[in-house]
Amino acid sequence: MGRLYNAGGIRRFLAFVLILSLSFTVTACGGNKSSGSSNNRSNSSNRKESQAQVKADGNVLVAYFTAAENSGVDAVASASYSEVNGEAVGRVRALADMIQAKTGGELFSIQTSVVYPADGGELIDYAQKEQDDNARPELTSHIENLDNYNTIFIGFPTWWYDMPQVLYSFFDEYDFSGKTIIPFNTHNGSRFSGTIDTIKDLEPDADVITDGLTISEHDIPEAEGDVNSWLEGLGY
Repeated sequence: MGRLYNAGGIRRFLAFVLILSLSFTVTACGGNKSSGSSNNRSNSSNRKESQAQVKADGNVLVAYFTAAENSGVDAVASASYSEVNGEAVGRVRALADMIQAKTGGELFSIQTSVVYPADGGELIDYAQKEQDDNARPELTSHIENLDNYNTIFIGFPTWWYDMPQVLYSFFDEYDFSGKTIIPFNTHNGSRFSGTIDTIKDLEPDADVITDGLTISEHDIPEAEGDVNSWLEGLGY
């Protein structure tokens, strides 16, 4: 008796199996479609970010910080200088000059009351202490008529995988809402080290270009070609 089956019961069982299989198929297809759509949006966003261009108008400020202009010593004695075209110049200032020449922007040196050590080893130690203290060095130079500028290039060296603390003072002082911020940077191997994300956090209502320029301090004297290519990619 256990080996006998009712024909109607078999048909109902097979129909149930078929419906269950179709249900799993539809669910699986729906999941793949959703995932594909999400990936497409992500890829589109990445393309948009990497191809972002800046409106090249005349309202450009090139702000920069270099310890060389805050060390209070002769250029030859400072570890923050490089020789460019036969002249000793602060490394970040050298990049700022190249950007200014291409964009026609106005230069602005971020100055502080701190007198930074000229010796490279002492400067590194001082920078670490500033970070440990979460210092906010006093600014002694100030941007006049910030409203005149739509695009702000901001340059700095990487110290201990971060911006110099004076840059935090700088971003504390100014509200760049609605403006475009374009970072540029010198480094000794650590490149931007997350500082672009830091700038985005500090200036959430600004358009921070993530395709910044970062140049090894050893390559500063020959960096003009790279600077110009980068600026052309941004629309200058």
